Amino acid sequence: MTLRLTPYLMMEGNAKEAIQFYEKTLDATIVTVQTYGEVLPTCPSAIKEHVGHAMLKVGETDLIFSDTPGPPIKKGNQVMISISTNDVEKTKRIFEALQLDGKVNQPLEETPFSPAFGNVTDKFGVTFQIVTEGK
Repeated sequence: MTLRLTPYLMMEGNAKEAIQFYEKTLDATIVTVQTYGEVLPTCPSAIKEHVGHAMLKVGETDLIFSDTPGPPIKKGNQVMISISTNDVEKTKRIFEALQLDGKVNQPLEETPFSPAFGNVTDKFGVTFQIVTEGK
């Protein structure tokens, strides 16, 4: 069973620009860049060309990006921790524990890209995206 924590940067429509900046500034390698249109073909046309998922490799560390598909993000809150596992039950246990006295932002559910994906802000105000790999 794997468990990995990764910094996740939420951008406001400028993720492509940020990716290019960090690629150059941090001597990073672009692993993948997918638009919302590629990840979720039924998404609204206004966000089809925005970044739905991107990953950079910075040394030995992954850095994940996307443009927010919803309301603007409050400056200072655009970083979250992405937790990935390869076990749905482990994902459920982590999600349930983090939501205690916290706030569910997106319920844990099956998506086109994961058998279990959700987003929660814990009781300390830290936001976590939790994803089960394997789809």
